[in-house]
Amino acid sequence: MLQVRNLSKSFPGVRALDNVSLDVAAGSVHALMGENGAGKSTLMRIVSGLDTADTGEVRCSGRIAMIHQELMPFRDLTVAENIFMGQEPTRRFGWLDKPAMHREAQRLLEHLGMTLSPARPMRELSVAQMQTVEIAKALARRAELLIMDEPTSAISEHEVEALFKIIRDLKQCGVAIIYISHKMDEIFRTADTVTVLRDGRHVATQPAAELDEAKLIALMVGRELSHAAGTAATTMVVAASVPDAVLEVRALTKPGKFHNINFALRRGEILGVAGLMGAGRTDLAHAIFGLAPAASGEILINGQPVRIRRPADALARGIALVSEDRKEFGLVPMMSLKHNITLASLRGWLIDHRAENRVADEQIRALSIKSHDRNQSVNTLSGGNQQKVVIAKSLLTAPAILILDEPTRGIDIGAKAEIHAIIGRLARDGKAVLLISSELPELLALSDRLLVMREGILTAELDPRRATQEEILQHAMPVSGE
Repeated sequence: MLQVRNLSKSFPGVRALDNVSLDVAAGSVHALMGENGAGKSTLMRIVSGLDTADTGEVRCSGRIAMIHQELMPFRDLTVAENIFMGQEPTRRFGWLDKPAMHREAQRLLEHLGMTLSPARPMRELSVAQMQTVEIAKALARRAELLIMDEPTSAISEHEVEALFKIIRDLKQCGVAIIYISHKMDEIFRTADTVTVLRDGRHVATQPAAELDEAKLIALMVGRELSHAAGTAATTMVVAASVPDAVLEVRALTKPGKFHNINFALRRGEILGVAGLMGAGRTDLAHAIFGLAPAASGEILINGQPVRIRRPADALARGIALVSEDRKEFGLVPMMSLKHNITLASLRGWLIDHRAENRVADEQIRALSIKSHDRNQSVNTLSGGNQQKVVIAKSLLTAPAILILDEPTRGIDIGAKAEIHAIIGRLARDGKAVLLISSELPELLALSDRLLVMREGILTAELDPRRATQEEILQHAMPVSGE
């Protein structure tokens, strides 16, 4: 069904794919595995036509559809309108044939075992129902290759079983499925073949029956598992009061996102948080900062309980957040570099423009932000310099606690090294840093202590001086039966 030959793709400073080849057979489930940053998403974006390779070739004998981990429905339209978006049935003179659209949508949904009204608005659906609508949309387009990216990351066990039945039915109809997941039990339950990518390169393609969890993790991280992994360097997370803690989190819980989170962060410390996509790390950061508060539990600042219901509460208590999505939460793209830097620290009704210029210039120099001048539009800067702007904006609020969520995502090697140096300098200056990253070498190099999250819970606390990447991955990966 699909042949990929010698595919390569580079972004500024990063070689995302390096001479990757892949074959996917009709009527099979082909699992695509690898750590975060291994190149899985780049490969699938190229296969589905969302991106273009630098070199190489993609051949497919059927239509391709991709169900993204982050679903993108038209929430104010109906189920039927979502299924047939862009290919609506029409009558004479181009009039929309709504009865025909509803009949065909009903047929597709029943084929997938879904009792759902085609006239129902999408905003009323659960995540699992939205995923089924996405599958129906793919079938409406007569897709013969279906790419599923982390399809069970936000659905219940019952809904997972329903999805697996749909996958089995699609296989029997000859549909090829590329299945991306970090959940080992799902891979061994659904996949016929497994391909592993590491650092943008093809590592192995093997029948799933010839692999077990230990072999698969070893292929992903590039080493055999240590017999001591998970013991010598591991201390399970416990709730304990820490006298010199700047930030403490006790039994913090947000149903469906994270549960019973306990940790302490000290002045001048970099506390790393590892975990796979969907582990709840960003949700935890948003709860601490007040973007999406937890349902229960306590947050303490310098030993005193505080109530943080919105970002203004966090800022007032000396907490700043550098979001993983700098374009949505960190920057105002059409504003100048200067205005982005000073935006979060403006006070009162009148702006002292001379003081604003002086402060912006100081931050530009201190963080070595490369620009023509302070009035340059921030959206014309490189990704690394945009990230420095977001950090500069956060530092101007004079935080004692800095939450960095994927601070080096999508930037080149040189800018990454500069941001690493900035993080180290902040800790030496006494800032307490909570560092969330999908790059294990980054966490091991920068962290004083390392927490690991899996499916919304803290599974381990590791010593970065002794921990290994495979050990972290063991604690981060859902085990069979979970």
